[in-house]
Amino acid sequence: MLTVQIDPSITSVIPTFKLGLISYHSIVISDSPQMLKGRLQFFQEILQMELDEKELTEFHGVKEWREAFKTLKIDPSKYRPSHEALLRRIKKGNFLPSLQSAVDLNTFFSLQYQVPFGIYDRTKLKGDLSVKLGQEGDGYEGMNGRYNDMKGKLITTDQLGPFGSPIVDSKRTSVSELTTSAIQLIYLKPSMEVAEAEQLVQAVALMFTQVHGGEVLQASVINSLNS
Repeated sequence: MLTVQIDPSITSVIPTFKLGLISYHSIVISDSPQMLKGRLQFFQEILQMELDEKELTEFHGVKEWREAFKTLKIDPSKYRPSHEALLRRIKKGNFLPSLQSAVDLNTFFSLQYQVPFGIYDRTKLKGDLSVKLGQEGDGYEGMNGRYNDMKGKLITTDQLGPFGSPIVDSKRTSVSELTTSAIQLIYLKPSMEVAEAEQLVQAVALMFTQVHGGEVLQASVINSLNS
């Protein structure tokens, strides 16, 4: 079973900080099925209409994660939580194209639950994981196509270094159609009760395996009590 440690520098200022962790085995990632493409497109159209009528900060997930960033001394206007960045694109009518099934489904989940999601190739990770604030020298080539200095940012690391963040993930651990084992991290809203968080994690795991097959090896909520 994979172990995730949450650094005290985070839990000391956000005691209710929590993550969803799901580990998958024997999955098949491919071009997204039409059902998923259609749901993602339709959902973006609905969100765009909603965004025409209300501010981004009226979305509870956006407001709460902006507040969490501020508490961690991360400027949310300079470094957007990934789900907020997605919503901003949709507000402008810049809909997200279909990439492949795992990424598309992660995008759908992130928009649905209004929190950042990450999906990583398990075989590219080494050792257990740690969630902390980046130090001097922490950084990586990101999925945004450039080097990202992660000093002071919320990051997830393995023994090889940082690879994930609710801001942008690294190329090193990205999933592809060759990926058969993966882990999914859900940066849950701190206000969410553990029981509700556990229901969310189970719902995500079920839908992911409905699309990708395989099995769930681990599905849990990580917080300061069990990290």
